[in-house]
Amino acid sequence: MESLLTLSVALMAGLMMTRVFKLLGWNFPDVTAFLIAGVLVGPFCLGRLGVDGIGFTSLQKVDAMDIITNTALGFIAFSIGNEFRLSQMKDIGRQALVIGCIQSVFAAILVDVVLIGLHFALGDKLPITAAIVLGAIASATAPAATLMVVRQYKAKGPVTSLLLPIVALDDAVGLVVFAVSFGIAQAIQGGQLNVITVVVNPILEIVFSLLLGGLMGALLTQIEKLFYSNSNRLSMSIAFVLMTIALSNLKFDFGEVEIGFSSLLVCMMLGTVFCNMCSYSADIMSRADRWTAPLFAAFFVISGAGLDLSVFRYPFMIAIGVVYILARSFGKYVGASASAKAMGCDHNVVKYLGITLLPQAGVALGMVVTAQSLGSEDGSLIRNVILFSVLIYEMVGPMLTKMALSAAGEIEAPKSETENRARFQHRA
Repeated sequence: MESLLTLSVALMAGLMMTRVFKLLGWNFPDVTAFLIAGVLVGPFCLGRLGVDGIGFTSLQKVDAMDIITNTALGFIAFSIGNEFRLSQMKDIGRQALVIGCIQSVFAAILVDVVLIGLHFALGDKLPITAAIVLGAIASATAPAATLMVVRQYKAKGPVTSLLLPIVALDDAVGLVVFAVSFGIAQAIQGGQLNVITVVVNPILEIVFSLLLGGLMGALLTQIEKLFYSNSNRLSMSIAFVLMTIALSNLKFDFGEVEIGFSSLLVCMMLGTVFCNMCSYSADIMSRADRWTAPLFAAFFVISGAGLDLSVFRYPFMIAIGVVYILARSFGKYVGASASAKAMGCDHNVVKYLGITLLPQAGVALGMVVTAQSLGSEDGSLIRNVILFSVLIYEMVGPMLTKMALSAAGEIEAPKSETENRARFQHRA
């Protein structure tokens, strides 16, 4: 009961915050309102009252909502899979692949170079192992905030068409970059460079994730043929996404070889195969988008509540975090801009795509969990720097994405309430 009450209060707080923004004339994306509402009902604000049910009284209470966050991320990845329709990818597939790989790797390399240089200036205050791992984490981009902004403003155009596939590719590229960098960091600490851990396991994770997602997508397409009601088809699609999220948590060990799955990649592949094999997938996807609206709202409020404001107690961590944010942002922008220009993309793509790739959250935080095994000192530094950067990126990223898409002419200027009301009365 307590969890349901907390969840309902969180969802209502997020929705009411969007109204507050409107009343104040702040034309920010709804994602930003949800995140700020989450901070307000989180353990560092309303939660400090210690009253269970009207706020998250601790970060552990936020973590207890992981079923909501995991489910939301699964549906986000499923929706992004819709952007990989073969009819669209024939035109932009090569561009998305090249830009996605280059900007991700370039950001990682640049952050590595900057932080390793900072290591030589600061010494043991910034261990070289932590610098290497932070560079790898820099490659990841969060798809959730980006997708929500695109949906809210119904963005359409060259930048948007490339943006979502590239964000999806970041997960695969980030897994490989992180595995290699983490293996190198472990070797520097005194271990041995294990080829299986550094190369084989991440490649197997990507391959098996795509295979599992493809299998589930093909199976969903065949089972959907048994139903003629769109409501039943939607219910079956939701059941399959939930089943796929559950299956992606499985792990199999064969000696040093570990076969695991990335839930984002698996669900993305599920959506990709389903959209390309099922003739009525567009209608089901449209219905699913409406069904998941409150789920995504709750996800972002919970994400806001989970932002750890205690990192502001460590000025040194903040300083490193600022350097990390600046280096990563510059790397993402330059990498995307240069590769887009080399691929002969539209002028707006060259100019604005990199700005839309800044948000960072879930995948990066997942990498932090693995990075904890480097030791308490290195792990703590990496965790605090990434928590600080996620806090900044999640608050600022959606607004920058909206501004970039607006400047590119892919978001229509909002109509005033009066104009909308007059149009409705005219139609009536």
